[in-house]
Amino acid sequence: MTQQQSEPATQTTAAAPAAGPSAASPPVAPPTADGAPAAPLLTAARPAAPPLADPLPQGGNRLWPRSFADRLTTPLPGLRGYARFAREGAVRPDREGLADVPRLPYAPAPLPRVDAGTVAVTWAGHASWVVSIGGLTVLTDPVWSRRILGTPARVTPVGVPWDALPPVDAVVISHNHYDHLDAPTLRRLPRDTPVFVPAGLGRWFRRRRFTRVTELDWWEAVELPAKDDAGAAPGDGGRRAGVRFDFVPAHHWSKRTLTDTCRSLWGGWVLTGPDGQRVYFAGDTGYGHWFSRIGERYPGIGLALLPIGAYEPRWWLRDVHCDPEEAVRAARDLGARRMAPMHWGTFVLSAEPVMEPLTRVRAAWEAAGLPREDLWDLPVGGSRVLED
Repeated sequence: MTQQQSEPATQTTAAAPAAGPSAASPPVAPPTADGAPAAPLLTAARPAAPPLADPLPQGGNRLWPRSFADRLTTPLPGLRGYARFAREGAVRPDREGLADVPRLPYAPAPLPRVDAGTVAVTWAGHASWVVSIGGLTVLTDPVWSRRILGTPARVTPVGVPWDALPPVDAVVISHNHYDHLDAPTLRRLPRDTPVFVPAGLGRWFRRRRFTRVTELDWWEAVELPAKDDAGAAPGDGGRRAGVRFDFVPAHHWSKRTLTDTCRSLWGGWVLTGPDGQRVYFAGDTGYGHWFSRIGERYPGIGLALLPIGAYEPRWWLRDVHCDPEEAVRAARDLGARRMAPMHWGTFVLSAEPVMEPLTRVRAAWEAAGLPREDLWDLPVGGSRVLED
């Protein structure tokens, strides 16, 4: 399968493209013994990452390509792949693999009390996080529904009751799959909530009367004013640094109906607070070269929220979902100090035993020689405060 290597031009304004990095992907080592892709090998000849783009203005309607299929890392499965899956694929664990559902970690607790200078995260389940940064409350891929289309009901409840949330200052969406873009949950939000979405997805929100929708291409950014400890943004008398939201690439795809494959983009988000603290939210992704690129552009990531579940059968899902070992490798490629696993233990989306992602990520972290306290393997509903 071929690897898509191009990077879209970064923009300093909505109309003025700036020079992007070299289109060449980093060289990679031979695959590991189990066939998994090895981490990129950085070389002295590799050009330095370009400066970050200036934040774009919020809102506005932009013209996008009809398809983003040229951004795929690998081609989507064809008829032969679907035929093989029909013969030998499994979409759910067997009875033994489901036996540990009662053991899935679930420990809801009140959200941590934080000030404007504190970064904290709470795992609501799957890819839904409550992120406190720069005095703002940010939701990632919020899914509070008990059931999503085509999937059995969640096996752990939501870790944060909706009525326990503070006012939501922003929402970031990684892509349009139903387990990441949930219409019933989003209907609960005020329609003037700032929503930051991938290119091509803005229409979906505007049809639902959201008024502050900003679509971004890879490597583009937007900024919101930070808040002080009283919950107020700075007035006209002075301006503090804001919270920056950068949309970054992922190894995935998009589809919501039978006719919209790759009509909108997919990716992750780097959130940077006024003091420079960074949280990376991967959304949904396979393993590949983008992690090292992201780490070079955004050094000093304090915490990486990385998916570790929905990976079996491997031949079917490896291009779009990390397994636990690849997630640990991705955290190292990013240069992240800490990692918090996600995208497991909430919805049963694939064939691995329900507790296996946690067991394997802990073993992989230990095998990599990384400090145990830097693996934030939270229960659903668990929180941690980022202290640097």
